[in-house]
Amino acid sequence: MTDRRLWSYKEIAAHIRVQPDTVRSYRKHGLLPQPDLVEGGRPYWFADTIRTWVAQRPGHGGRRDKD
Repeated sequence: MTDRRLWSYKEIAAHIRVQPDTVRSYRKHGLLPQPDLVEGGRPYWFADTIRTWVAQRPGHGGRRDKD
């Protein structure tokens, strides 16, 4: 079953536990996937698009600090 809910910067930020401005910066630097929909100039992504991106991004799986 696919999750077709649309997420804005706010929902993405909550999902990855950062501030919405951080997500905006990710997009500005080309680190986010292309939006699934742009409405009124505002980008939106399907929840599944973001979950896939989170699973594939570098560092997924938590921080591994050196001793």
